[in-house]
Parts: sequence; C-alpha cells; structure tokens
Amino acid sequence: MATHINLYSLLKKCNSLIHMKQLHAHLITTGKFQFHPSRTKLIELLAISPAGNLSFAAIIFRQIQNPSTNDYNAVLRGLAQCSQPTQSISWYRNMLRCLLNIDALTCSFALKGCARALAFSEATQLHSQLLRFGFDADVLLLTTLLDVYAKTGFLDAAHKVFDEMVIRDIASWNAMISGLAQGSRPNEAMGLFNRMKEEGWKPNDVTVLGALSACSQLGALKQGEVVHGYVVDEKLDKNVIVCNAVIDMYAKCGFVDKAYLVFNSMSCRKTLITWNTMIMAFAMNGDGYKALDLLDRMASDGTCPDAVSYLAALCACNHAGLVDEGVRLFDFMKVSGVKLNVKHYGSVVDLLGRAGRLQEAYDIINSMPMLPDVVLWQSLLGVSKTYGNVEMAEMASKKLAEMGSNSCGDFVLLSNVYAAQQRWKDVGRVREAMVNNDVRKVPGFSYTEIDGRIHKFINRDQSHPNSKEIYAKLDEIKFRIKGYGYIAETNLVLHDIGDEDKENALNYHSEKLAVAYGLISTVDGTPIQVIKNLRICVDCHAFIKIISNIFNREIIVRDRARFHRFKDGVCSCRDYW
Repeated sequence: MATHINLYSLLKKCNSLIHMKQLHAHLITTGKFQFHPSRTKLIELLAISPAGNLSFAAIIFRQIQNPSTNDYNAVLRGLAQCSQPTQSISWYRNMLRCLLNIDALTCSFALKGCARALAFSEATQLHSQLLRFGFDADVLLLTTLLDVYAKTGFLDAAHKVFDEMVIRDIASWNAMISGLAQGSRPNEAMGLFNRMKEEGWKPNDVTVLGALSACSQLGALKQGEVVHGYVVDEKLDKNVIVCNAVIDMYAKCGFVDKAYLVFNSMSCRKTLITWNTMIMAFAMNGDGYKALDLLDRMASDGTCPDAVSYLAALCACNHAGLVDEGVRLFDFMKVSGVKLNVKHYGSVVDLLGRAGRLQEAYDIINSMPMLPDVVLWQSLLGVSKTYGNVEMAEMASKKLAEMGSNSCGDFVLLSNVYAAQQRWKDVGRVREAMVNNDVRKVPGFSYTEIDGRIHKFINRDQSHPNSKEIYAKLDEIKFRIKGYGYIAETNLVLHDIGDEDKENALNYHSEKLAVAYGLISTVDGTPIQVIKNLRICVDCHAFIKIISNIFNREIIVRDRARFHRFKDGVCSCRDYW
C-alpha cells in the first residue's frame, strides 16, 4: 500500500492525464480518497497543469463528501487561469454561501480571476471582504488587488491601495509602476520609479521593463538613458526581454542608431521579438533599406521571419516610399506560405495609395480573402484626401459608415476632401452629422522633455508658465523664416475664412509651441525632441525644416505614424509621409 510520502512522489511524476486518472483510481480503491491530503494536490494538478483537465478536476471535487477550503481553492485556482475566468467569481461566491473559512489564497485566486475578466465591480466587493476577513496586512494579496485595479483601468483606486499599504515589497512597486505605464500615465510611472530608488529599493528586471515602457511613451531619452545605465550596471542586459525593451525605448525616442548599437552588442541570444523590434525601429524612422537588409539577415542568423517580421518590413517600405520594393515583398509573401492578415493588406493599400496608385489600392482591397477592417478603409479615405479623389473618398466613407465606425477622423477627412474642393455645403452636412452622432474632434497636443520634465502643449496654448517667452520666440522665428522663402500653407486650413485668419490658425500649432520652448530652454546645439499625438501637418513640417537650418539644431518629431528627423533644413522622411 502506498505510503503518504510515496503518493507525493507519484504526484510529482504525473505528467499526463492518464497518470492523474490512475492516481485518482488508486486513492479510491485504497479508501484514501476522502481523507488523504494528496487528494487536494491531485485536484490542483488537474486544474492548473497543461496536461490536466479542469472539467475532470471539477468531477473529482464533486465526489468529495466534505470538501475543505484547500479543495475549493484548488479548483478556484484553475478557474482563475481558464479561458472563462468569470467562472472563478461564481465559484468564490459559492464558497461564501457554503460558509467556508475563506483564506488569503482564496481571495488571491478570486482576484486573479477578476483581473483576467476585467471585473472591477467584483474586485471592489472582494476588496471590502478581504478587509473584513482581516487580510489588510497581506502584502501579496494587496499587491494582487492593486494589480486588478490597474488592469481594469482604475489607476486611482490602485494608487490608493498602494499608498495605504503598511508594508510593500518589490512586487508591489512593480505592479504599480507597470500599471501606470500601461495605463497611459507614463509620467507618473517614472515619478514612482524615481521615488522607489530614493526610498532605497533596488529595481529588478520587471521594474525596469515598466520604466522603459514609460520612457518609450514619453520619448524621454534622458530618463531612458539613466534606466539603460542602471540595466548595464546591474547586468540586467543578460535578460533578452530587457534588451528588447531598451531597443524599443531608443527607437521610440527617435534614436535608432542607439537602438541598433544595443541590438548589435547584445550578449544574450536574439529572439524573434528582438529582430522584429529592430526592423520596426528602422521602419518608424524611415530607414527602409536597413529594415529590408535586416529581414534578410534573420535567416542567416537562424531565425525564421514570421508574419510580424514581414509586416514591419512592409511598414518600412511604406514609410520610406519604396513602392516597388514593397509590392515585390508582398508578392513574395503570397507565394511563400506566409499567413497574410488584414494588416499586411492594409500596409500595401496605404503604400500604393500614398504613391497615388489609388485604383491599384482599391483592387487589392477587392482581392482580399478576408473582409477589410475599419483601418483599411480609413487608409483609403486618407489617401483619397491627399489626392483630392472625391469619388473614392465618398465610397470609403460609405463603407466606414456601414461598418459602424464613428471615429472623428473619418468625418474630418471627408470634410477636408469637400473643403479642398470648396464644397462648403457638403462640409456643413458632414459637420452636422458629427454633431448628430456626438463625434468630437480629437485635439492635437505635443510634449517635449526638458531637464527630465515633460512639458505638454495644445494648439494656441497659453497655460505654460513660459508662454510669453514662447510666443515671443515664435514671433522672432516667423520674422526670420520669411527670408528663407517660407510661406504659410493656408490652403491646409479648410475653413471658409480669410487668408489672414488661416495664417493665424497655423501659427500656434502645438508642435511649433513645443519646438519654440525647446529653443529657449536648451543650450545651442542640443537636439530637441517633440512627441505629437496626431500626424504632423505640411505647414509645421516645412516650418521645422527651416528652423533646423536657421538655429543649427537637430529636431526630432515623433508623430502618430513615424519619426521625422530635421537637420540642416532637411527631414529624414525626404518629404514623404
């Protein structure tokens, strides 16, 4: 007869469902099923092991005459990890109804189910219950709770839990920093990262991943370099995931050369994600040929490109205007067994459309084996606006309406197509539709990092403490650039107003304010970085090109789609974006 120790050793060797069922049968035939502690371990193994079976675990559970809290927890843990995590919440409620002794593990598994199900309301109920149960000093449990709040988008609630924790561990800091970084509050994430170090905590690889993500979103090069320095000093660069994040950070800050230096100097083996990150970095910075070269190098390194690799390369062709190369690559993908998705088709449609080959782009859409998505029709609408093709724009707009798209960009693009043709009646009709559908135009904003601080600007912004100096600098710039042949692109202001009003509307775009602030706040020769939430307009592009020449500054602008590196009066995009 198997002893207590023998059963545990057998459990460790269970690596298939058949073995688990055999052990279950043994427990029943020896009369130990109702009493032996191995029963709970078996249920847990069935519930969470890749070789197990959650349904079978539930069947075994129902055979128990008086299930313990541990038995319930074993199933609850599996439910929290399954494809329908809401079942874990129902299971937890059943435990409450059975008046079981709920323990910290019970609450932890239930909270993990809430996190995966994005169940904020249920998490708040669990929060009050764990306080009632007296678990408010359990660091692991509170860390899980704040992680749930962060993942469900309630960052203020997460921060409140974090601030009220009497004791914190490294996981608590990591959960809060990652939550802020992933929740579009990167500035606060970096503030917490710095506070963590000030309080004597030593960041680990998870911490720096959150910090690097925040720097990537902010385009905060200086802070990113500090984090990278820490990574090197603490030898965290032996972790390939950290190296990938460093590459991504430099790329999104506009310094693709620094990203490539990290890529080439990695001591750990590059993964598929490493190659894809670097190819996309070249794509965002308009280095099409380097991206294609890197795609070729992957094979010689023994790494097989996947669908993401080819998508990144197509994006690189798109951003660099390599139309023929992009079409050839797409044709190669179709015959080489690459599993094409709607994003690949969308990239080629945008590539052809931006080159003025709208009919070919439309033919590609009609040839797709899957239904076009909203983004694809938006791409066609965008290029129709660029080339003033009213018929194609109306057709794309109609398709978007049929798909239920209610994006402000759809309405604005169609309105701009009509305005460019001075069809003001149609412009009014589109704007009336925006009002009726409660669609609001997304405001443009830009921000720049100066001395480790982020400064945000909106169009015509006068809220900045240095707004007087900023506007004075813009007045100086406007006077000087006219001598370089600058003429405001008033045709871009698609409103039925006079030319003077149109010029005034262009003068104070958010990226111009950010660049002006960079000029007055940094020493001569220092690069200026600007992040913009929308695509840079033609007038601002021409404006900043001249500024880079007059003031002998390198100005890096990251817009919604790509990077523009202005230097000596030239942009890295070669005026193709």
